[in-house]
Amino acid sequence: MGKKRIIKKSTEELLQEREAVESAVRRVAEEGEGQRRGPATAVAHILATWNNTIISLTNEKGDVLAQTSAGAIGFSGTKKSTPFAASRVAEATAEKAKRVGVSRISVVVKGVGAGRESAIRSLASHGLELTSIRDKTPIPHNGPRAPKPRRV
Repeated sequence: MGKKRIIKKSTEELLQEREAVESAVRRVAEEGEGQRRGPATAVAHILATWNNTIISLTNEKGDVLAQTSAGAIGFSGTKKSTPFAASRVAEATAEKAKRVGVSRISVVVKGVGAGRESAIRSLASHGLELTSIRDKTPIPHNGPRAPKPRRV
């Protein structure tokens, strides 16, 4: 198998990576929606899976006002499913929400990923007022069919 090699990044490389992520957050927050005025209240749907975190901002009817994901910001591979990536996605979504004119949101969380709590905290800390938090994670109530008995 050979010796495992661990690649250590220098502080310069880490700073460059952080700058790239922050510029991607600004770029994603600025693109797209324009200056239209939407409703004052909206629903933030957070889908936190094992591989990614996706946040969609919809109005009360369900029409999407803004949407972004960890992959769209620039995270790739296993970094997409981290709480840090989820907080960056929430930050970009909050910027889009402010530009659309949304100030109050109710949050609907779905999934079991690592970014659930950090996305909610980041939405609250970036100036959006949370009215409610609802968990809509699907839970199996009977499970899969049991295997048939073994015949010997």
